[in-house]
Amino acid sequence: MPHLSERKNILVLGTGGTIAGVAADPGDNVGYVAGSLGVESLLSRLAPSPQYKLRLVSEQISQVDSKDMDFAIWAALAKRVAQALSDPEVSGLVITHGTDTLEETAYFLHLVSHAKKPVVLTCAMRPDSSAQRDGPQNLAD
Repeated sequence: MPHLSERKNILVLGTGGTIAGVAADPGDNVGYVAGSLGVESLLSRLAPSPQYKLRLVSEQISQVDSKDMDFAIWAALAKRVAQALSDPEVSGLVITHGTDTLEETAYFLHLVSHAKKPVVLTCAMRPDSSAQRDGPQNLAD
């Protein structure tokens, strides 16, 4: 178990997507609005795990349906990822994202970031409002 002085700072960057989606009815896994919730709201659902000494810090980069991802968002994301990777206080990054362009974003970041620290993209197949939401577990994992 790491010492308290070995606390790891994980930066969680929110971009929107189904993981942050909301529908009026918890049974509606199709008629939702992607990117409705901010990353802070997603993190508030995570229970702290005493076995890990993690400090989660979050920032919202965008709040879009990932089909609406564009170069301006990718450029802003890449700039923030580069800044975070150069920060000795940041041990790794998690990026919440939608499934439509997850691979494109991952490939773009692979080409431009040259990461020496973990950069993880996570998403969900069901919106956060779903009775069977999968985002919180995906984010925790």
